Amino acid sequence: MQKVRKAVFPVAGMGTRFLPATKASPKEMMPVVDKPLIQYAVEEALDAGITEMVFITGRNKRSIEDHFDKAYELENELEAKGKQKLLDILQSIIPKSVTCIYIRQPEALGLGHAVLCAQPVVGDEPFAVILADDLIDGGTNSEMARMVEVFGDTHCAVLGVEEVPHEDTSSYGIVEVNDVNGKLRISNIVEKPKPEEAPSNLAVVGRYILTPRIFHHLQHVQPGKGGEIQLTDGIFALMQEQHILAHKLKGTRYDCGSKLGYLKATLAYGLKHPEVGDEFAAYLKDFCRV
Repeated sequence: MQKVRKAVFPVAGMGTRFLPATKASPKEMMPVVDKPLIQYAVEEALDAGITEMVFITGRNKRSIEDHFDKAYELENELEAKGKQKLLDILQSIIPKSVTCIYIRQPEALGLGHAVLCAQPVVGDEPFAVILADDLIDGGTNSEMARMVEVFGDTHCAVLGVEEVPHEDTSSYGIVEVNDVNGKLRISNIVEKPKPEEAPSNLAVVGRYILTPRIFHHLQHVQPGKGGEIQLTDGIFALMQEQHILAHKLKGTRYDCGSKLGYLKATLAYGLKHPEVGDEFAAYLKDFCRV
C-alpha cells in the first residue's frame, strides 16, 4: 500500500467571518503569535512525513504562495545585518526537500469541489486533507502523524473526529460509528444535521486521509445548495465501497474559523511560546486581578 505523501490544503475561502481583517489578506495568513495558521497546518503535515503540499487557492491568496517561497531581498538584508537567528527562522519555514504546488479553484463550489481540484496532482495515491481553520495542538506528535499511523495499519480512509455539544451538530458533518476490534468504523455520515436528527455527537473536524477513489465519487455526487459539492456526500458514497475509520483527536482543537476560537488559540499558544510565555502568563495573572 502506498504511503501518504501528499496533503491538500483547501485555502480558497473568503474568510467573511473575520472581515475587515480578511478583505485583502487571506484568513489562512492570520497569525497565532508569530506564525500564520497555514504554517501550523503545513508543519503538522511535515511531522507526518508528508513531502508534497497541494494548496487549492483562489483570488487574493498570493500571499500564501509568497510565504512559502524564498524571499531573496529579506534574506540578503538579514544576512548583511548579521541577524542569523531571524534568517534561520525564515529559511526553516519549509524544508528544501518539500514541494509546494498551487492550484486555482475557479469557483467557490464547496469543500468537495476543492478536493476534486487536486486530482491531477494527487493521482492514484492516498492523501491527506488539512483545514487550516482547525488548529490542533497535538503535543509531542501531530494529529496527522497519528492518523497516518492508523492508515498504515489498516489501509482505510480515516476521518478526524471530536465530540461536540449536541446543540452544535448543525455546524459539522456528524458520523455514526461501530467499534470493530478496537477501531471505530463509520457506518453513517450526515452533513450538518439538526440536533434532534443527528446520529451522534461525533463531528468531523478538518483532518482527513482519503483514498483516490474519492475523486470518482466527487465527480458523480449531486451538487447541493448553491451548486456546492459536499465532501461529506463523496465520503458517504465511498463508504459503500470501502471501510472508513474515525480517529478521535488526542490533541486540543481550536476552531480558528471563529473569533472566539481564534482568541483561545492565541492565548494558549502565547502562554507556551518560549520567548514570551512566562511574561505573558505573569501579565494575565495581574490582568485577572483587576
